[in-house]
Amino acid sequence: MSTTAPAPKAQVERWERFRNGRNSALAADHGWLTLTSFQWLESEPAAVELVPGLWSTDGTTATLTASAAAGLTLVGTGAPVDGTISATLQDEESLMWVQFGGADGTQVVVELAMRADKYAIRTRDNGSAVLAEFDAVPTYEYNPDWVLEGRFEAYPEPVDVPIGTANPLVDGVHRSVGEVVFRVPGLPHEVRLHAEAEKLGALNVTFHDETNGNTTDEWRKLGLARPRQDGSVVLDFNRAINYPSAFTPYGTCPMPVAGNSIDVAVEAGEKLPVGRIV
Repeated sequence: MSTTAPAPKAQVERWERFRNGRNSALAADHGWLTLTSFQWLESEPAAVELVPGLWSTDGTTATLTASAAAGLTLVGTGAPVDGTISATLQDEESLMWVQFGGADGTQVVVELAMRADKYAIRTRDNGSAVLAEFDAVPTYEYNPDWVLEGRFEAYPEPVDVPIGTANPLVDGVHRSVGEVVFRVPGLPHEVRLHAEAEKLGALNVTFHDETNGNTTDEWRKLGLARPRQDGSVVLDFNRAINYPSAFTPYGTCPMPVAGNSIDVAVEAGEKLPVGRIV
């Protein structure tokens, strides 16, 4: 697709504000750019990489044992860990559990996560090289031709669709609430993408396109505002963004539903990150 006319200044300015907010959010303390490990917990108490203490799970509860000398404290309260503590999560839940390191003892946060009904921990280190080197996510230039009209066709009830994730050991489920239907110039057929619900009636779609693995990551996602009363929606692919797994191998981000593909190169939105971990 080629631009037929310059984008209105106000439209570009709104996109630039979106980009600034996106880059600021990525650069937040203990955010996605700070992930430095993903480790499954075992049934017997054992040391793990990058974190003090002995960690284990009985399948239902996660347990950590450490002395005060290890320097671990609870996130939120700052209370020292001196002995054994435990936590229980449901599948797909996460807990920013303990922290340590740095001048104030909060450089590294250890996230407890339940994925595929198994416990794991992820370390979030504000000293991460990825965070230190981050400036902004590369993007295509704003192109108004990639602002498309479509419609949302809601299902009578949500449908759970099995999917893969960025971690081959973790299966996922996409709760499809309907399909977003639209046309792309150059394609003879309508495109249909399964959509998930967001807050306040908004939607998001996760999709493949022909830029994947070349100028963009293997898949991306796009948020849509709440459909209008007639079901119409706007898809602004200039706002297509990467999942955290584009920046780090320690994500468990959902893949698109089979068939959620656009059979052209969507040259809009975020590109492959610079300096990502591979």
